[in-house]
Amino acid sequence: MTVSTGKQFEGKVALITGGGTGIGLATTQAFARERANVALVGDEPEHVEAGVRLIEQEGARALAIICDVSKPREVEAAVERTVDEFGRLDFAFNNAGVEQPVKPLDQISDDEFERLMEVDLRGVFLCMKHEVPAMLKNGGGVIVNTGSGAAIKGIAGQAGYCAAKFGVIGLTKAAALDYAAQNIRVNAVCPGYVDTPMMQRFTGGTPEGWQKVLGNVPVGRPASPDEIAGTVLWLCSDAAAYVIGQALVVDGGQTVL
Repeated sequence: MTVSTGKQFEGKVALITGGGTGIGLATTQAFARERANVALVGDEPEHVEAGVRLIEQEGARALAIICDVSKPREVEAAVERTVDEFGRLDFAFNNAGVEQPVKPLDQISDDEFERLMEVDLRGVFLCMKHEVPAMLKNGGGVIVNTGSGAAIKGIAGQAGYCAAKFGVIGLTKAAALDYAAQNIRVNAVCPGYVDTPMMQRFTGGTPEGWQKVLGNVPVGRPASPDEIAGTVLWLCSDAAAYVIGQALVVDGGQTVL
């Protein structure tokens, strides 16, 4: 990995979904520190607006966009607003997602399953569908999708979530082949357990809940959102120019076989 100059993305434009909290927010701030202009996309106005204020404190330009990634017209409008505001789109981090309560497959409601598919899988498809044409107009770009450790192995009590995230990896690999010759690189980052609001909900936010999920993590701790953000920026950088169609696992050794 090359050493950052603090300006490696100066003049470039990044769009981040799920950008108001957790990994998404850390990634928007990381792009801003590298002098990228950032479109922060999310469905909770208070988080999106607070995130934009943090980006502006980094000295970067920021655009707040309220969007439900499961809605085609909202996604299309989000990409159009980004290009209208900044004139281009260079990077996209399709990170928006929802979690599944821990329960066996037969107890997952139809509505719960549908919501997982609509946000975690269809949302990534819709984002890429509109990001790709925008990138092609200025000669290429980089897309990073958020997978999960649940995208590469089965997890008890997470059948719906695993199904959606396995699908994200399939989308990523196929899209990478579709556009590699057109200078668009598509990859996925697959975080393990990360200290985010989503994981606080998943664990119940208690020491006992965290200990239960961290019991099979060799490093014995969750990742910080900044650690995942650093991986996303590396995938977007020239240092990763030959990395195409990969699902890069960042999980503290949890899934090492």
